[in-house]
Amino acid sequence: MSYGPLYDINHSGDGGIYGQLLRNNGLQGSKPGLTAWAAVGDATIAVDAQNPLTEAIPHSLKLDVKQGASGAVGFTNEGYWGVPVDGSEFLNTFWIKGNFSGDITVRLVGNNTGTEYGSTKISQSSNSSNFTKVLAKIPTKKAPDGAVLYELTVDGASVGGSSLNFGLFELFPQTYKSRLHIPGSGTLDGHELTDPVREQAKPGDGSGMKRSVPWKTVPDAKATGHTTTQTGWDMGLTPVLGVWAGFALESGGNTPITGDALKPYIDDVLNELEEPWKLTMVEIGNEDMLGGGCESYVERFTAFSDAIHAAYPDLTIIASTDQSSCLPSKLPEGAWVDYHNYNTADNLVKQFSQFDNKDRSVPYFIGEYSCQQDNAWPFMQGSVAEAVYMIGIERNSDVVKMAAYAPLLQLVNSTQWTPNLIAFTQNPSTVIETTSYYVQQMFSVNRGDTIHNVTSDSAFGPVYWVASSADDKYYVKLANYGADTQEITVTISGKTGGKLTVLADSDPKAFNSDTQTLVTPSESDMKATNGKFTFTLPAWSVGVLAAH
Repeated sequence: MSYGPLYDINHSGDGGIYGQLLRNNGLQGSKPGLTAWAAVGDATIAVDAQNPLTEAIPHSLKLDVKQGASGAVGFTNEGYWGVPVDGSEFLNTFWIKGNFSGDITVRLVGNNTGTEYGSTKISQSSNSSNFTKVLAKIPTKKAPDGAVLYELTVDGASVGGSSLNFGLFELFPQTYKSRLHIPGSGTLDGHELTDPVREQAKPGDGSGMKRSVPWKTVPDAKATGHTTTQTGWDMGLTPVLGVWAGFALESGGNTPITGDALKPYIDDVLNELEEPWKLTMVEIGNEDMLGGGCESYVERFTAFSDAIHAAYPDLTIIASTDQSSCLPSKLPEGAWVDYHNYNTADNLVKQFSQFDNKDRSVPYFIGEYSCQQDNAWPFMQGSVAEAVYMIGIERNSDVVKMAAYAPLLQLVNSTQWTPNLIAFTQNPSTVIETTSYYVQQMFSVNRGDTIHNVTSDSAFGPVYWVASSADDKYYVKLANYGADTQEITVTISGKTGGKLTVLADSDPKAFNSDTQTLVTPSESDMKATNGKFTFTLPAWSVGVLAAH
């Protein structure tokens, strides 16, 4: 069984794992505004619909310079509550329109200190007829925190009494090359017909990409399904590509779309699946059992599935729900179903055996799961419950093919959903590894390819376990969902030693956050006598024995 993450909200993509650092860089959304932008010097800025960059990006940033202006004039962008500067060479692109000839200065400057962490000067000319693309490289020095602004200025005296338009800013630091489930959840559906991630633009500079508005955030230009899939490949992951299937949440914008009206959307998907990716899995829609999508999903799923399978017969197709009332009476051969499970700690433990008696002919992808019970941060009891649930699905990995904890990332400054696996700010030193993160990490790095039967003198509960192996290494994963310590003996024939990793806290409510780190794993070397390992599993704990 493959472990992996899903990300889609809390600025986990824009402002998070996607490297572009400027917020509101395309001035998009249903009500575009100046969020993150501010004027510099004797000038004002405004969103301009009269000078669109492209049809897909119908607004630009207008800089009006006052008559008789002097000194530097322009604007700043605060990024996602700051711009992290890591000392690498940054790449900056933008578009300019208007009668101009002179130097453009771009700086990365401390918001509170005025310290300059990077700058470059670009000799540039432009005209009032067309947008001109500008590319600049910015050498930087590392900033101690994320309190940095992006600043673009020109000499006010040279442009006094005139205006310039700018569009589609991008700022990237140096970037570097399990499963990644994208685009995630509501990002894929959208709330209205105009919202979903549906793009006909080819790979390029992003100027032809419209954007959706999920989870009350405005995704920035270019961080689209295309770019996100490429991000997955660059990270060495195997993306599960979700495609829009004619339905917006709560049946928004005259959806669901059915019949012949689906054809252009199906054509979009078929075009999207061509080079440059060698995809293996495509999911049709997202949570189509909700908001009025179920009644039409049989028709919509079948239309997309038939077309995709005819063109790409080797792709695994995943239905967006496991609810039989929303699915064809017989799924296409090889198709999977997607099951989402957000639950309380006690209920996750009760679902330990959920997949023991499932029909083995229909594989499952658990596309979203985590412990949810009014907790702002993952906490010890909830993380142990997740481990119990994960042990249960790993025991059934013949039918549960993949599972993705959700949501993955959270920008602390702007959060729509809690809890999340990893939280961060733009201060490079502030990355919060939660108790649930450590459980995921422990299970993922100790991954077998063969599940073994275990003979035990005790029933499951409060201790739960699963055993696997890969080559000559054996892995035993355990969870103690209770307030008492447990003495554990594991016998693995022929094994003499290993490593035990334990995550534990006697307080079931203990959690890590942006203000405290209370729980981290401990490791210890283990010796076996005649293949027998003996150790103590603390209260509220997760343990992994890797034996060799």
